[in-house]
Amino acid sequence: MQPERAQRYLKPGRFGARLNGVVGWLARRGVSLAGSADLAVRGRKSGEWRRVPVNPLTFEGAQYLVSARGHSEWVRNMRAAGGGQLRVGRRTRAFTAVELAPAETPAILRAYLERWGWEVKQYFGEVTARSADDVLLAAAPNHPVFRITTAE
Repeated sequence: MQPERAQRYLKPGRFGARLNGVVGWLARRGVSLAGSADLAVRGRKSGEWRRVPVNPLTFEGAQYLVSARGHSEWVRNMRAAGGGQLRVGRRTRAFTAVELAPAETPAILRAYLERWGWEVKQYFGEVTARSADDVLLAAAPNHPVFRITTAE
């Protein structure tokens, strides 16, 4: 794994942060935009709950969280916490998370881009759902993927 300071992360600008806030607020009130959910994960330093909207992906019978922006704060917190909560409205699902090796993720990234490419294309550059496997594999280290298991 790369040193943390060298890991790619595209921080949201003022508009992106405001939009994330609105999408998360809507999800907490039961309005899921295109499958979005509110992710809550404990901060790795503070121990306090941190929230961000995410797009959980179901692929081949399992659920995944993909970080389109790269090695974000929620990714770093998830690595430390090993799980969190997904919420849409009153329904909150606790889960555990296991980060996948980049070599395991090209098919998941392809499925994620097929579903949400219109929303996240700016974070993937020229990589699309139609990209060759080797292109997806090259992009994989910049987009961490977690397999999540809910305790329902």
